Formats: sequence, structure tokens, C-alpha cells
Amino acid sequence: MAHSPNTLLDSLATKTFAAIEPHLKTVELVHGEVLSEAGNQVTRAYFPHSGVISLVVELSIGDMIETAMIGRDGVLNASSALDGKISLNKAIVQLAGAASTIEVDQLCKIAREFDAFRSLLIRHEQVQFAQAQQSAACNASHSVEARMCRWLLQMRDFASSDDLVLTQEFLAQMLGVRRPSVSLVANTLQKAGLIKYRRGNIRLLDIEGLKAGSCECYGVVKAHYQRMLAG
Repeated sequence: MAHSPNTLLDSLATKTFAAIEPHLKTVELVHGEVLSEAGNQVTRAYFPHSGVISLVVELSIGDMIETAMIGRDGVLNASSALDGKISLNKAIVQLAGAASTIEVDQLCKIAREFDAFRSLLIRHEQVQFAQAQQSAACNASHSVEARMCRWLLQMRDFASSDDLVLTQEFLAQMLGVRRPSVSLVANTLQKAGLIKYRRGNIRLLDIEGLKAGSCECYGVVKAHYQRMLAG
């Protein structure tokens, strides 16, 4: 019997999950909601059931660039259980959904009590760091079309859906490019039959085609998550 819709929580031993379950509260993740701000003290951790959370960096000129995503196989603010009480990123709900949330003091206590759980959180943070590094390399080296294919595939994996509610403006922010570039690439992908885009909704039609058009970064990041959960 499954413990939780969140893969990370579901992978826990029965005794560990029994310790954490009484402290979990299910909350709605609302699109655009800010869950943490860079430089602020972390008070809660979030284990998504559905939806996607973006970790972003805001620049002084007003641009906002994504460094990593968190979906149902991850957790936001896991570092709070590893004595990192200050958020290094702004976390914003990219795709609406739901999550289990827990106060960081309780998460710290459980991580100290169960070594395997603490080890899992450490591996998760390592994967998040690797994802941020891969994102930086991807933004510097790959075409906008390849990056968009990679990003849409990652969103599909995290959201477990081929239908994504996304505006071109938001997508441009996450990719760190201008909206006209996103519009041009979206039209190209649509004409190729890979996606269908209409009024803030993107439907992925040809997954294999998107994989062929994506850069290597999609497979690299996916492999990181598979190794983490394999333990």
C-alpha cells in the first residue's frame, strides 16, 4: 500500500513514514504562489503530490531565470533538515497541484532520528545542485529550441501529464529568453506536430519527437533522479 502520492515519501520505510505522517498537512499549490524567498528563513518543507515548483534567481534588471524544478519525486526546502535554515532561492509554483507540508523543526527532528531519511534528503539536495549546474550549462550552450524541448519533457515528467497550463511569458522567464523567441520556437514545434499551443495551454503530441529535438540535458537530469531514488 502506498504511503503518499509523493515518490520521496512513498519510498520511506514504514517506521520512518509513521514518524513523519502525523506532522504532514496537505495544502493546495496555487499557480504563481511564492513558497519561499531568497535570503528569508525557511519555516516549512513541501513534498509535492502533483504540480511543479520552480527554483528561480531574480536579477536586478527584473528578469527571473529558473535553476531547477521540483515535482512529485522531490521536496522543497530539504536543506532545512540539514541545518540550512536560510533559503538560497525564490520558490514559485509553476504548475498548480497539491503537496504535503511539514514544519522544518519537525523535519529536522525526524532527519536526526532516522539516518536513512537524512541520507535520502542529502542525495536529493545533491541532485538539485546537479540540476542547477546542468541548467546553467544548458542555457549557455544549447539552442532555444533544444532547451524548450528539454524543459517541456521535464515538466511532463514532474506533472505526469501531456497537458500543461503555461503562458509564453512564463515560459520565456523560465528559459531566460525573450517572449518573441519562445513564440517563434513554439510555432516551429507546433508546425512540426510536436505540440499544440493555444491560449496558455500546451499539449505535448509527439514525445519521441520532443526527445529527438531536446539537448542531452534532459537525459542527464532524469538519470540523476533515478539514481537518487535507487538509493
